[in-house]
Amino acid sequence: MSITQGDEPEADGSTHQAPPAPRNRPVRRAALALLVLLLGLAVASLLIGTGSSSPARAWEFLVGAPDARADPQLRLAVLDVRLPRTLAAVLVGVCLGTSGCLLQAATRNPLAETGLLGVNSGAAFAVVLALTFFGADSPTALLLWALLGGMAASAVVLLLAGSGRAAGSPLRLVLAGSALGATFHGLTAYVLLGTQSTFDTYRYWTIGSLAGVETGTLLRLLPLVALGLLTAFGCARPLSALGLGDDAARSLGHHPAAIRLVVAGAVALLAGCAVAVAGPIAFLGLLAPYAARALAGARTTAQLALSGLIAADVMIVADVLARIVIRPWETPVSVLLAFVGGPLLVWIARSSRLSTAGASA
Repeated sequence: MSITQGDEPEADGSTHQAPPAPRNRPVRRAALALLVLLLGLAVASLLIGTGSSSPARAWEFLVGAPDARADPQLRLAVLDVRLPRTLAAVLVGVCLGTSGCLLQAATRNPLAETGLLGVNSGAAFAVVLALTFFGADSPTALLLWALLGGMAASAVVLLLAGSGRAAGSPLRLVLAGSALGATFHGLTAYVLLGTQSTFDTYRYWTIGSLAGVETGTLLRLLPLVALGLLTAFGCARPLSALGLGDDAARSLGHHPAAIRLVVAGAVALLAGCAVAVAGPIAFLGLLAPYAARALAGARTTAQLALSGLIAADVMIVADVLARIVIRPWETPVSVLLAFVGGPLLVWIARSSRLSTAGASA
């Protein structure tokens, strides 16, 4: 019997597999560092706000100082305003980072982002319809409409891309998403032209902000987010095979079209939740997976985990900066991300080291 490299003979002639090299150690260190950074940023998010409550007083509240806990204004600022925003930033960041990484791996396109499946345009059109024809004006109602619109648009894209000889191909998914997105964009503009009041409310939603998010709203979305994340990590091994090419994936027993359709469903779920909470957020779902690949290499599971953590960290930083850049007013989070993300996207697109997202692991 031949002994492969890494096998060691026992005294009785049998072999046992030598322990694998600690190649995952740098990825685990990176994940731990990002998690510790996330906790630190979350505390900073609770300490910093646009109101008159100082970070020192907020810290006293967090550590349980009696006089700080007795201050109703401070309690309102920390628990009712900053805490929901912090949780929302983590949720939106994890959703956008993970869904962007999924989409880039499934399409083998490192410049793909979640808007390609029509999530943003579908959510926007649903919000406009809700404001114009159904009288929806509460944040919870708009969130529900945005979520349903984003998921409905993605379902139509999956329907268009999932039939015929080229079912589930990356090109077909992108073309169907782009076409449907353009259609929804035109319909949204048409409805807005005749309703000034709708335009004013829609403009506030579409700028992308975490202001006014409620904890109860986030709790209602958690089961959907959990389902999307479980599906995402369940697709990690098939996506690794898909990175070798469709023919290689088929030879390993996988079905590329089915993999892409399941991935697109998870992307729709995660991105729909993110858009429903914060409005359309650009660049984050594109840049976080790129940074994750630089840290994790070709390992899909590590890419997904690191991408979610990186996006959550960036989202909290952007939200904190949004509160202090033009204090006492707020800057939309999407504006800050676009200000940083635009130049980075140009640099990534021009980089000679632009790597593919679907490599095997």
